[in-house]
Amino acid sequence: MLRAATVGMLVVAAMIMLATLIRQPASSSADSFEVTPPGEPGTATGMADAAATEADGVMPDGASVFDERYPGVVNLHPDLLHALRASATDAAKDGIEFIVNSGWRSAEYQDQLLDEAVATYGSEAEAARWVATAETSAHVSGDAVDIGYFDAAAWLSEHGAQYGLCPTYDNEPWHFELRPDAPIQGCPTTYADPTQDPRMQR
Repeated sequence: MLRAATVGMLVVAAMIMLATLIRQPASSSADSFEVTPPGEPGTATGMADAAATEADGVMPDGASVFDERYPGVVNLHPDLLHALRASATDAAKDGIEFIVNSGWRSAEYQDQLLDEAVATYGSEAEAARWVATAETSAHVSGDAVDIGYFDAAAWLSEHGAQYGLCPTYDNEPWHFELRPDAPIQGCPTTYADPTQDPRMQR
């Protein structure tokens, strides 16, 4: 009798968990990249105890590329923002929503992320695979955007060249930059990670 009751409770618990998963929205944060490294924007660890604010480019969960309230969006380079919004409009026709996990960042915010990455990975060399210095970061100049969810970044990887939007690093498939020649020439070859990018050697 006790064994039957235990089995019954386990079945009920499993049904509750399944119902919770089924109710989860299709575009919830569970669909965002799980491979985002600790310390990067869009993760709980990266934002815990952060001194940076939205004025520095910190983005709230679920911020749209069309949102005018956040400096992380509106401080992007105008050409990048235009291409991003044009592609997001077309992606929406396929049922795909673009979320800005990170866009423009202040130099202070970038320094904070780099410090967190060094603490997480144990060395500046390893941290450099994930976070650039404020002097070299395309986020600080407003020339890069990190897109969520997974399906949005996948859509942009496939269709982004026609808008001039290209992935840059193999280890950061959510990171896109504007390449004006891409609609004609296609996107350039990606780098394995930022340490292979000559622009990071300044």
